[in-house]
Amino acid sequence: MNASEYANLDRVEREHWYYAGKRELVRGWIRRAAGLTRSSLLLDCGAGTGLFAAGLRGVCGVRVLDDHAESLAILRTRFAPDEIIEGTATRIPLPAGAVDCVTVLDVLEHIPDHQAAVREIHRVLRPGGCVVATVPALMTLWGYWDTALHHQRRYTAAELRALFADADWELVHLNYTNVAVFPAVWLVRRWQRGRASGAQSRMEDRVPPRWLNGFLQWLFVRLGLVRGLRFPFGVSLLLVARKRVSP
Repeated sequence: MNASEYANLDRVEREHWYYAGKRELVRGWIRRAAGLTRSSLLLDCGAGTGLFAAGLRGVCGVRVLDDHAESLAILRTRFAPDEIIEGTATRIPLPAGAVDCVTVLDVLEHIPDHQAAVREIHRVLRPGGCVVATVPALMTLWGYWDTALHHQRRYTAAELRALFADADWELVHLNYTNVAVFPAVWLVRRWQRGRASGAQSRMEDRVPPRWLNGFLQWLFVRLGLVRGLRFPFGVSLLLVARKRVSP
C-alpha cells in the first residue's frame, strides 16, 4: 500500500474501534481455536505496524513478517531483531512446520497470487496448527479505500473458503464480520463513487467520539464472536482453520 498509509495507520489504530476491535476479535478466536502456550510460536504475516503481534507477547512467542520498508522501520521500534522476518506471505523464510499459529490480517487481498500465500502458510504451520485470516468482503463495497490500499479484490465467503481446500484444512469458523455497520458503509461507498474525484476523506482515518467509538467496537467484537449464526453479509470476513494432520 502507499507509504503514507503506514504512518496514518500508526496514528489511529491504537484507539479506532475497527482496528482495536479487530485485534480483540482475532485474539478471541485464537484463544478458542489455537490453544497457545508460552512455548508456542505465532507468525503474523504482513504485520504492518506490529501492534497486534505485540499484544500477544505475554501469551506466546511471536514473529512479525513484512517486506515494506515503512513497516519494517516501525517494527524495529517494537520488536527485537530476532523477532522480525523480512519476507512475504508467498515466500516465508522459515522451515516447514516451524510455527503453531499464523495470522494473516487484511493481507490476502493485497496479494495477486493469494493461493500461493495460503500454500506457504500451510507449509510453515505444524500439523494441527491454526490460521486466522481476515479480509475485506463483497465487491459491492469497493471504493477509494480499496484503491488507496492497493487491494486486488474483496471476497465473498465462498471465495475465501475456496482458498482453504478441505484436503489441507479443517474449517473451524467462517463468517462475515462488521455486520452492523454494513448499511452505512454501503451508502457511503455508493456516495463516494458518485463524486467526480472520489472521496479523499475516509471514516477509517478518524476516531469517532469516545462513546460511539466504544459502542462500535463492542458491537463489532460481540457479533464477530458469535458461533452457530451465519450472517449473509458484512464489511469483512474472518476465517479460522487448522492444518490437517496427515494419517
